[in-house]
Amino acid sequence: MRKTIVFLLFLFIVRVAFSQQATGNIPEPQFIEDKGFWQEYHEAYPVSNNPVENNVRSIAVDKKLTVWIATEAGIFMKNNGETKWVAAPFQDADNGPAFAIAIDENDEVWMGTWKGVFVYKNNLILLIQGTKGPVSLISIAKEGVYALGPKGVWLFDGTTFIQKDYPIAQSVRSAISDNKEGLWIGSDVGLYHSNKEGTNHYYKTDILLSAGLKGLALDNNQSVWAAGLGGVSIIQNHKQQRVLRPQEGCPSIYTTCVKKSLNGTMWVGTKAGVVRFFSDGKHSLLFSRRWLLDDHVNDIAFDREGNTWIATEQGVSAIKKKWMTLATKQDYFYNVQMKRHIREPWISGQCHLINAGDTTNWRPEDDDNDGEFTGNYLAMESIRYVVTKSGDAREKAKKAFHFLKQLQEITNGDGYFARTIVPAEWADSVHDRNRSYNEREKANELVNDPRFKPVEVRWHKSIDGKWLWKGDASSDEWCGHMMGYYFYYKFAATEEEKILVRKHIAALVDHLIAHNFNMLDIDGTHTRWSVWSPDLLNHDPEWAQDKSENSMELLAFLKLAYFVTNDEKYQKQYLHFINEEHYLNNMSELVDQNPAWFIYYDVTMQAYLYPILLECEKDPKLNTFYQHHMDNWMEHRKNDKNPLINFLYCYARNKKVELQSSVDFLIDVPLDLVDWNIDHTKREDVKLVHTPVLDNLQVDELPPASIRATVRWDRNPWDAVSGAPNTEREPVFWLFPYWIGRYLKMVQ
Repeated sequence: MRKTIVFLLFLFIVRVAFSQQATGNIPEPQFIEDKGFWQEYHEAYPVSNNPVENNVRSIAVDKKLTVWIATEAGIFMKNNGETKWVAAPFQDADNGPAFAIAIDENDEVWMGTWKGVFVYKNNLILLIQGTKGPVSLISIAKEGVYALGPKGVWLFDGTTFIQKDYPIAQSVRSAISDNKEGLWIGSDVGLYHSNKEGTNHYYKTDILLSAGLKGLALDNNQSVWAAGLGGVSIIQNHKQQRVLRPQEGCPSIYTTCVKKSLNGTMWVGTKAGVVRFFSDGKHSLLFSRRWLLDDHVNDIAFDREGNTWIATEQGVSAIKKKWMTLATKQDYFYNVQMKRHIREPWISGQCHLINAGDTTNWRPEDDDNDGEFTGNYLAMESIRYVVTKSGDAREKAKKAFHFLKQLQEITNGDGYFARTIVPAEWADSVHDRNRSYNEREKANELVNDPRFKPVEVRWHKSIDGKWLWKGDASSDEWCGHMMGYYFYYKFAATEEEKILVRKHIAALVDHLIAHNFNMLDIDGTHTRWSVWSPDLLNHDPEWAQDKSENSMELLAFLKLAYFVTNDEKYQKQYLHFINEEHYLNNMSELVDQNPAWFIYYDVTMQAYLYPILLECEKDPKLNTFYQHHMDNWMEHRKNDKNPLINFLYCYARNKKVELQSSVDFLIDVPLDLVDWNIDHTKREDVKLVHTPVLDNLQVDELPPASIRATVRWDRNPWDAVSGAPNTEREPVFWLFPYWIGRYLKMVQ
């Protein structure tokens, strides 16, 4: 054994030496003080069920925080604090398509419509003479109010509109004051600058990405941002300063509008969402139904409180913000967890939304991995207890443990446990209902997957008739359970409870020992995925893809059983698998496995197990092997920017690394836990690739949490397309790493 361990240690030291990159002399922070941050969130305001009314062309907000919009169906308004839109009080003869809304410094609302220009003041709507409809643009300037449309340009003199003799195209799309008694005008044929001295026309590619312009704005440097087909051209002193295309952060070459916020951030609307360009050079994208009613953005406005109002083709989206700390965000998520994500007898899981995205109308639902994710919840509550000494946390951890224990007891087996349980009356609404396979179906499945197991009876009624329990539990259930037991035993279990934990873990591992290290289903054969037998892992080529992962799993299960019971039979088996079955050798190939076999949720299983192996293993040589193994593994995981991985690594290795990326994630996670559809394929600022998972379509840049599918740690964060908007995910994915960070005093 000594030679084997020494050789493996040498391999890992060499691998780590070649994989590590120089980090310079800048020390990593040891902790981050939770001082607070602005948390963004989305509020949706569809106008009606009428598509014509929902397609909002222009938007503005007055000083009373009344939101005004122009649509094909006319002008609508929404008072502050209300959700309902009402039609502006036009005369019937004046009603019709509207194109533009603008609000002047006196809080008067100017409207460009099919008929001309109207103004709302003193609770009345008045038609202002002097223009020829339709008027499609309104621009507020120091010298007055400009109105533009296919039939001309006019400036309001205080009484009426006076036409300006500007030689410009009729296809006007945007207009802004130059703050010098002139106008910048964007059109289908380029950019115009008109004032009393004349008009300049810009359309060549030395100044514009293309002549097709949709939106204009001035930044803090008085540079013109011209958005349109191709991206954004930034112009200063009549010269192109720089451009913003997909390679610079625009999600689409179809940029539709641009506006400057109160703090100077430039918001660019596109057909694939809205992207913010900050003064420090960074940019941030908001897209998908999580943030916008529709990704096609038509216009943007800001109110005096710093909220952003976005006009889309499906209604109005408000991007609001509130000051939070990680501690108050924890309070928020914990409240959601208790309100919608705990079901009897104390299962932590997702919930089903009757109407997509509507969290006011929901019901609990079963999930294949209820056991695994309740294991995460058990670990979280256990760590919350050790940090806070909260009796509430300890009691809830106890309830979670007893549910997991019940999964084993309900089967009446010798250590075999169920995936989940549901009330018997759920029989007609569970996932994966019982079914039969005919011989033709079995043949098709077997050719597709030689390891296919036709489980026809997945749901079984408990002896007392109260519950249905789901069979065919998997290896990831085992990993989630064992990780939860480890943290519960160490941090939250009373001495009385520790006795139950020991007996329970022993029963599970004894089942494996009795059945050649597989978990046997009630049909007498192993479940589809719960396989750790050397007969299969070491000798059946169909199990080669699972050899490294499952070898690591079995070693952790045996080591945990020995750690809590001190029964030598578990240590004996553990050493047998190291010395005779070469499971350390198998495990050593984990990070170098064939890319066809890489599945992202295996990474999560590994993260669960390292703390068990590193703390429970007291042999210095074996512990050193696990240390180097985890260090090497972590080198491959840094780009995941995964706070659960990062904090579990810090916990297991007694280090403080990757703190900033972990906290950045915790801050960036949206409050909205609906699993909205996220489709990165519509973006042009990323490339579609097949890495890290070869048979998945993914993006080449890790999306921030704010524009990623709602997190579950077994999901691939690079997935290009994902989502199930009738599901709200449980927030344990956030709470678990947060409390580890608190325990490690890395978050203070």
